[in-house]
Amino acid sequence: MEPESGPSVSAPADRLQWLEHELDRWVAQGRIDAATAAGIRGQYTASRRFSLSRLLLALGGAFVGVGLIWLVAANLEELSPVTRFVGITVFWLLAVAAGELLDERRDAPRDALVGAVRLIAALAFGAVVFQAAQSLQVPAYDSGLLGVWAAGALLYAYASAAVAPLLVGIVTGVGWFVWAVVEQQESVRGVVLAFVLGAVLATAVAVAHTGRWQSRFAAPWRLAAALLVLVGLFVAAFPRLGDVDDDPLDALVWIGGVVALVAAGAVGVRTDTRGRQELGAVVLAAGLAALLLLWTPPEVDSVAELSGEGLLRAVVAILIYLLTAAWIAALGVLRDGRGLTQLATAGLVLFTVVQSFAVFEPILSGAALFLVLGAVLIGTGYLVERGRRRLVTEVTS
Repeated sequence: MEPESGPSVSAPADRLQWLEHELDRWVAQGRIDAATAAGIRGQYTASRRFSLSRLLLALGGAFVGVGLIWLVAANLEELSPVTRFVGITVFWLLAVAAGELLDERRDAPRDALVGAVRLIAALAFGAVVFQAAQSLQVPAYDSGLLGVWAAGALLYAYASAAVAPLLVGIVTGVGWFVWAVVEQQESVRGVVLAFVLGAVLATAVAVAHTGRWQSRFAAPWRLAAALLVLVGLFVAAFPRLGDVDDDPLDALVWIGGVVALVAAGAVGVRTDTRGRQELGAVVLAAGLAALLLLWTPPEVDSVAELSGEGLLRAVVAILIYLLTAAWIAALGVLRDGRGLTQLATAGLVLFTVVQSFAVFEPILSGAALFLVLGAVLIGTGYLVERGRRRLVTEVTS
């Protein structure tokens, strides 16, 4: 029985290579004949995950959207506020309408062109928000404007089932939360907690999307969560120099913590074992970051003056970061997310280099520092690659 002819399906080259290997194995085992294998293979065509055309369309959409926001920031004096607002609003509505029309008429509804137009629409909404703020004499440097932009981009993303507006919403949403926390509590503690609590909430959303409604949204949320938790632990791991922050936490941090934990708990009840493991890992990482903030060795003015307790805290912080990065790399294998593994690797290298110079540079000479750093990077790379290969073998078997 020959496979039915029809439009071919695009698939990444690495997946097609895996398919060809499996088809050859099935033919050798006598499960299918060569003609059937050739027919199955003929239904797929190789495609790149991110081609040059997609890159150009994405960059073009980003430049148009940013240019529109810049136009608002320039505060065109020759036009009245009402004219500026109406013009930008019309442009935004036209972009939204164009995205929907392209989505309906194209054979591939989630084509790169549709994504670029919807990216422009999400960015144009930000221009509408800032222009409205100008017309109402609201200060441009108000975190609330970024929050409104984030809410609108997320609503548009879920209404249109589009990834491009989702990316805008995630970036602006994280920016709003961190900015709002720093506005009310100018301390390292507030920044770290904003990042790790955002990671918990993003992980809960990613797990909720996995295998369910809008499963394509899981990967961006998961990548955002990984970046947030790595940045939060990165900042928390630095030695505490000078005066230690002992101000009470602001209400926004407590509200964010409650929302993140409630969301994680609600999703954890309904997800599978792997989802609960993912949620538990990020909650544990956030808790360890909070403990690092509470761990306050004797105050010193430089790294060279660190006490034994201060050095112990630095070593523990490094271990926590390394374990978190290793888990994210493993999660990239489990969830088939290459971006997670690459992010964990890049974060691991950057963290190791920065911490080596920040903590151990006063202790070791220049040559000895580079020798130790090189040995640590080689050993870390070997262990990460060995663990990745073992995990891939276990998953595939």
